[in-house]
Amino acid sequence: MSCTLASVSLIRSFGFAFEGVSYLIRTQRNARIELAVGLVVLIVAVWVRVTAVEWAVLALTTAIVLALEALNTALELAVTLASPERHPLAKAAKDVSAAMVLIAAIGSVLVGVAIFRPYLGLVY
Repeated sequence: MSCTLASVSLIRSFGFAFEGVSYLIRTQRNARIELAVGLVVLIVAVWVRVTAVEWAVLALTTAIVLALEALNTALELAVTLASPERHPLAKAAKDVSAAMVLIAAIGSVLVGVAIFRPYLGLVY
């Protein structure tokens, strides 16, 4: 069976994506923390046997936080490349980019509390 040009291109695209994930995990402390927390959340979800819908929501919120961390990193790298010297607009772009991840992380914590509360016997 021979590989078509399209399948080679697809494989290369996945390779670039995995290089990006590798870069993110190697260089970004917050991404490593978010990944670890996400894995703990998913392990606890298996342990307490959340429903399929709850599992999907937890997996999606974890993926959103990690994807936004990747976007934040890409934006910060691009801003640094475009403006290596300090500039108020470069700082604002980086700050807003970081805020994007913070907002998603806070939202995911709220989702986690709402989902896990009944399983862990927590009262409203």
